[in-house]
Amino acid sequence: MLTAIVVAGGSSQRMGFDKLFIPLAGRKLLAHSLAAFEQCASVGDMILVGRAERLLDYEKLVRAEQFRKVRAIIAGGARRQDSVQRGLARVGAKTTFVAVHDAARPLVRPELIERIYEAARKRGGAASGTPIKDTLKRVNDRKIVTGGVERANLFAVETPQIFKRELLQQAYRAVFDAGLEVTDEISAVERIGGRVVLLPNEEPNLKITYPADLPLAEFILRQRKAKG
Repeated sequence: MLTAIVVAGGSSQRMGFDKLFIPLAGRKLLAHSLAAFEQCASVGDMILVGRAERLLDYEKLVRAEQFRKVRAIIAGGARRQDSVQRGLARVGAKTTFVAVHDAARPLVRPELIERIYEAARKRGGAASGTPIKDTLKRVNDRKIVTGGVERANLFAVETPQIFKRELLQQAYRAVFDAGLEVTDEISAVERIGGRVVLLPNEEPNLKITYPADLPLAEFILRQRKAKG
């Protein structure tokens, strides 16, 4: 069984307000992420990990949207990896694969989740990524350009990232035992020698980080709805 850990514990400092509860194309931003996993036949249940002071708000949203696969709503930790670790601790005994998704990516589609899951079942771990098209430059502390970055085979990694349960748990134990900090699951799995396949994804799956991201996400979601 596939369990999804949806991480909703960010501080939204760059937005200036809690972005996960703002209206976006007719529903709360957080609801879009949860709905994508709710619609996946492969997903057995979800664990929503969020801010301790908003647990009641999460519960109200789940009830209002009638998300039946949300099995637990729990408080996260200070860092993203702390929140994921708490989610892993609540995974049920029947779970064989775990998907970790940042709730701030409301454009994720059920079709993409299923593709990543299928790849993870074959390879042990998988995620999607967007090929880098921009020219990349490296700068020093004074923001003076010091060189370029070759963009061939370079991807911006997205979520969900899906792994065999035992592999992901082992990876996170190693991270915490070593006192390290990682920003995503691939980084943790790489540290213990695990291999992860990255699926090129040309469909928008952006992370809402700045206020300017919202109109774009709104436009994309409404276009999808219009196309049916």
